[in-house]
Amino acid sequence: MTTSRFLLASQRSGGSLNSIIKRAIVSGNFNFPLINQHQSQTMATSAKRQLITLESMNPNMIKMEYAVRGPLVIRAAEIEKELKSGAKKPFESVIRANIGDCHAMGQPYITFLRDVLALVVDPSNFNESKYPEDAKQRARTILDGCGGGSVGSYSDSAGIECIRRHAAEYIQNRDGGIPARYEDIYLCAGASQSIKAVMNLLNVKIDGLNPGIMVPIPQYPLYSATIAEYGMSQIEYYLDESNKWSLDIPELERSLAEIKGKCKPRAMVVINPGNPTGQVLTKDNIQKIIKFAYDNSLFIFADEVYQDNIYDKDSKFHSFKKVLMEMGEPYNKMEMASFMSCSKGYMGECGIRGGYCELINLDPEVRAMFQKSLSAQLCPTTIGQAAIDCVVNPPKPGEPSYEQFIKEKTTVLQSLKDRAELVSTTLNSFEGFSCNPVMGAMYAFPQFKLPPKAIEAAKKEGKAADVFYAFRLLEATGICIVAGSGFGQRPGTYHFRTTILPQTDLLKEMLQKFQIFHKQFMAEFK
Repeated sequence: MTTSRFLLASQRSGGSLNSIIKRAIVSGNFNFPLINQHQSQTMATSAKRQLITLESMNPNMIKMEYAVRGPLVIRAAEIEKELKSGAKKPFESVIRANIGDCHAMGQPYITFLRDVLALVVDPSNFNESKYPEDAKQRARTILDGCGGGSVGSYSDSAGIECIRRHAAEYIQNRDGGIPARYEDIYLCAGASQSIKAVMNLLNVKIDGLNPGIMVPIPQYPLYSATIAEYGMSQIEYYLDESNKWSLDIPELERSLAEIKGKCKPRAMVVINPGNPTGQVLTKDNIQKIIKFAYDNSLFIFADEVYQDNIYDKDSKFHSFKKVLMEMGEPYNKMEMASFMSCSKGYMGECGIRGGYCELINLDPEVRAMFQKSLSAQLCPTTIGQAAIDCVVNPPKPGEPSYEQFIKEKTTVLQSLKDRAELVSTTLNSFEGFSCNPVMGAMYAFPQFKLPPKAIEAAKKEGKAADVFYAFRLLEATGICIVAGSGFGQRPGTYHFRTTILPQTDLLKEMLQKFQIFHKQFMAEFK
């Protein structure tokens, strides 16, 4: 719809342009009546004063979408405001199961991490006896690496060197002694920032073709949003839902064959453990993926931010770097980026925005250009850097904070494991639902069947059927989920993503409300 048409609709309805657009986004209805010619000319003259319009702005920004903060979440926020203003609803609060925001859902923080942050932010706390000596030692080391001994100063563009060294030691220990260089480590404001920065390295046309990025379907919407924002091409490969969301090489080959001549494949994204699917890749599967990437000259994006979140007793996290190095020549010379964050795992410090990227086997001249691009952003948040230091350099046996740290970490991960089983088991009891086990990460991505009448009702409202279902769920129960179409799904199937993050009592309440709603929904549309 054109800008002038939005303006005309706004004039006719008596609302502001912003309110018209907002209602359109929520409803999915962008069909507005035009007003008379005189009003049209008046509004068009007014519109010319705008230097940036929908027609003159970057079209990639219009194209990009980010489902986990999309129309459903906008409506959830509106409902919360309505409840605060005294509106009567069939529920008392909104349950935000749409996003992996651990602490917002009641997950307790890790004491050691917050102790270190309190010390680096306010060094007068060094005089307080309540802070253990190992936390003080970590904080001193961090502050010694900061200009003027303050986290209020800029750090190097790649991050504080001592923290980068700790990250390299962490990776080397995690991978059984395979060497890691601190020069390959780049600290970032959450993994998202570094994923976008590395992807931008590949954003160049080759032989007149757009760069193509292979992404799993379903996928985390950061990838599709970034690909759209950068004007790149998305190459979709489907995960095998019938086999616990496994990744099959023939499917990868199919996806490449279909886009031959349409774009230039440059990279492959693998999310392990999976988001939104919760699968954990086997070592054998990773080896086959690496061989496929090598054979097709693909750079590997290894999104491993959920590496601490493994719940399945028969599954184990294998880092792509470790497997790649163990495979030897020629695979150990491949270029690859792996990503880690303090937002997930047992930490859940989403808002603090800390993470790292390890870039291996990069051409030295390309590395220099990457470093230059980072320098334009000055530096990652130093508080986020301090947080990721606590992740890669946690308390060690014998240190004052160790016992409490291990107890808190174990408690969080065990609770997540229990909730993962509770969610998949409960959803599988719903009529028409099929949910794979949540082997890792923080989400379930169940498939559900919808009656033809529900699909037809969705069409009349101009919504995808899974979006229609999710909006009905939100309005009836206050439960906010994300429709599967926001992540991608096989045509003709319907899914949604829900987190497993609500604390156990709230999660049980949520699932009970969900089940009642689903029974009523199915009865209504049968």
